[in-house]
Amino acid sequence: MKLTEQRSSMLHGVLLMALFACAAFYLGDMEFAKILSFSPMIIGIILGMLYANSLRNNLPETWTPGIVFCSKRILRFGIILYGFKLTFQDITAVGLPAIIIDAIVVTVTILLGLFVGKLLKMDRSIALLTACGSAICGAAAVMGVDGAIRPKPYKTAVAVATVVIFGTLSMFLYPVLYRAGVFDLPAQQMGIFAGSTIHEVAHVVGAGNAMGAAISDNAIIVKMIRVMMLVPVLLVIAFFVAKDVANREQTEGKKSKIQVPWFAIMFLLVICFNSFNLLPEPVVKGIVTLDTFLLTMAMTALGAETSIDKFKKAGFKPSCWQPLSIVGS
Repeated sequence: MKLTEQRSSMLHGVLLMALFACAAFYLGDMEFAKILSFSPMIIGIILGMLYANSLRNNLPETWTPGIVFCSKRILRFGIILYGFKLTFQDITAVGLPAIIIDAIVVTVTILLGLFVGKLLKMDRSIALLTACGSAICGAAAVMGVDGAIRPKPYKTAVAVATVVIFGTLSMFLYPVLYRAGVFDLPAQQMGIFAGSTIHEVAHVVGAGNAMGAAISDNAIIVKMIRVMMLVPVLLVIAFFVAKDVANREQTEGKKSKIQVPWFAIMFLLVICFNSFNLLPEPVVKGIVTLDTFLLTMAMTALGAETSIDKFKKAGFKPSCWQPLSIVGS
């Protein structure tokens, strides 16, 4: 396929997600959505999941890169722009305890995942990938660790499916349990809890949005602190598996690359810029509206990657310890 044809096919996938996002915004204004506290982002992921398990097989596979582009690139751009909703004064309000909680959650979840994986006699690479995805930032962390340990592709696919599925379930369950009084926590503490236990950044945004702005802001900040921890985690993993990877690289003639979460760094820079209140309020509101639309596209794309087949591929073993990761957190 020529480069122009590839770009055209990718554009088809992106436009499809944009149409879904428009539909999500329209449905989000309806009374039933307001009663259920369903934001456009949550409606978007529902539409994406319906699409994944119905029409997806009838559309050209060449559109898939555009969907993946939305779930990866547009998601990260949306997270960067999300910084216009926050300031460093907000980060100060969350405080040092949130950072300490994040460090504990990341460490305990990875160690717990490796321990349970060994107990269940799981493949070591799948256990490590799933544990890191659950501990840090979902599929993005899985792909980052994939760059460090270079497992077989199907192992990465199983890990991604597992963290996306359970991250999606958490996004729906947290608001329900919070409103039912099961999570009987003040807004700030609930934000810290959600941000430190839900896997995907997009899922944290969706769950926080459904529970209220006060919870969402805290949850996003805590979550992005977790994302920033991907760098030291990857360096530690790369150090311990360096010899094994080097041997495989020498045999296969490949080079390993550790992915740095640049979007998390840009997110913090945008918060820094926004803290000075340099832009007029209408401009900031416009950026925030655009950001919500982009995140809705990303959520829809994430839903479009969550099919019933992925539940089957994930299997029982990689999934059964996921509730333990939340309890351990």
